[in-house]
Amino acid sequence: MTVPPGRRERKKAATRQKIADAALRLFLERGYDAVGIRDVAAEADVAVTTLFAHFASKEALVFEQDPGFEHRLAQAVTERAPHEPLIPALRREIEALVRHCTADGAAPIWRMVETSPALRQYEESMRLRHAESLAAAIAAELGLGPDATVCRTIARFVIDAYSLAREAADPEAALDEIFRMIEAAWAAARPSASS
Repeated sequence: MTVPPGRRERKKAATRQKIADAALRLFLERGYDAVGIRDVAAEADVAVTTLFAHFASKEALVFEQDPGFEHRLAQAVTERAPHEPLIPALRREIEALVRHCTADGAAPIWRMVETSPALRQYEESMRLRHAESLAAAIAAELGLGPDATVCRTIARFVIDAYSLAREAADPEAALDEIFRMIEAAWAAARPSASS
């Protein structure tokens, strides 16, 4: 049984969400580059120091659900059913993430990301971090060292599958094609003790 968050945690989460909502509203209304940190803090009615207590950078305001993305991918590895193959478990999670990011409400956000060099650069660094985290989860699950090339390679493929499918005209068809290649690569390279 999970213990519900305490009052302090709920207040922190509410403040974080209020800041993220204010930032996104301003970014979409005025354009990402036209909005400063002080503008976001004023809109959310918090101090700049409070904003930075919740978000490390202006770019992080756009990708405020980033930690959840990374956690969900690790969980797809570590919490899959016994004897469930790794790649189908990852595909299922990537499909859910792509559906979320290709929903009608997400389109303006991704257009904003695509037009901002700072946001594109931040997203790229985020993808590399996610790939390293996913590789570590895969390696730990298989009892391999954290730098196992096969785990790092598959993790990068999976993270790139998310980006490529999200940008495709037909995300489902793109995922079918990409995950056939990932399955083939995994079958050819996976350690003998793996799933």
